[in-house]
Amino acid sequence: MTSLLFLVLISVCWADPHPDNSSLEHERIIHIQEENGPRLLVVAEQAKIFSQRGGNVTLPCKFYHEHTSIAGSGTHKIRVKWTKLTSDYLKEVDVFVAMGHHRKSYGKYQGRVFLRESSENDASLVITNIMLEDYGRYKCEVIEGLEDDTAVVALNLEGVVFPYSPRLGRYNLNFHEAQQACLDQDSIIASFDQLYEAWRSGLDWCNAGWLSDGSVQYPITKPREPCGGKNTVPGVRNYGFWDKDKSRYDVFCFTSNFNGRFYYLIHPTKLTYDEAVQACLKDGAQIAKVGQIFAAWKLLGYDRCDAGWLADGSVRYPISRPRKRCSPNEAAVRFVGFPDKKHKLYGVYCFRAYN
Repeated sequence: MTSLLFLVLISVCWADPHPDNSSLEHERIIHIQEENGPRLLVVAEQAKIFSQRGGNVTLPCKFYHEHTSIAGSGTHKIRVKWTKLTSDYLKEVDVFVAMGHHRKSYGKYQGRVFLRESSENDASLVITNIMLEDYGRYKCEVIEGLEDDTAVVALNLEGVVFPYSPRLGRYNLNFHEAQQACLDQDSIIASFDQLYEAWRSGLDWCNAGWLSDGSVQYPITKPREPCGGKNTVPGVRNYGFWDKDKSRYDVFCFTSNFNGRFYYLIHPTKLTYDEAVQACLKDGAQIAKVGQIFAAWKLLGYDRCDAGWLADGSVRYPISRPRKRCSPNEAAVRFVGFPDKKHKLYGVYCFRAYN
């Protein structure tokens, strides 16, 4: 009697589709985990990393096999891929890929990222010269043969959230205009996490504004009738998601420290807007932006009771030490308004960048 012996290898298999399979970096990856072997594990030693604009940071990521101290099997090349998750988690933006001796970085990360490789199982990513746009969540994916695993690390930046509306008045920006408005003022559109942290730190603002995920929200620390009702609890009020092209609101921007000097220009006379722009240029600087006055106020404690022109045509002044005639009730960047550029006279705040 003849008997047959069947050897069955049981595996768990799944697939991740990629929108573009025309290159090595965007290939379709089949994940297979063999249950009779040590499983590949990817671990981030810290879930959150804090840094600031202009600094350098390391996003931790290490890989090994379960129940062993071995980094790799030695049979297959290790492929490491870092991507950035968009704020709505619907897409991933390529940052860096490494396989063997091959290395490739993408977009604004070119020339600014590399693997630390302090050991054979170290896939940590070093980002240099941090930019505001680098804020967010990053995914480290390690692939060895038919196995892979991932870990996610959040990069948070020291900074300040501020509400912004243009000269036209409140509720005049669609989502795309809101993004550009923040960029024009040396900032980026804020995330919900950034607005939430600002609310926890005391930010109270009754006008709804766009956030980076396309939602419209506003922070209330002192409930009152015009802002959701005085009997409601403090919190971040959520208007939900609106049409990015047609709906119009204000925006919450986020900025961080800067590499330069922010200052009030001592000048013998008050100035029109055009005169203010020229006065800063003559002093080897540029007229300051709204994000720069907020960063100087929040991060450097800048305090000045003189109203001055800013680049967007607004007039503001920063108060870190509340006192009579200078924001007696709270520390804040006080907003005078958008005066007539040709006839109204004020001082000016300038910014000189360091090389």
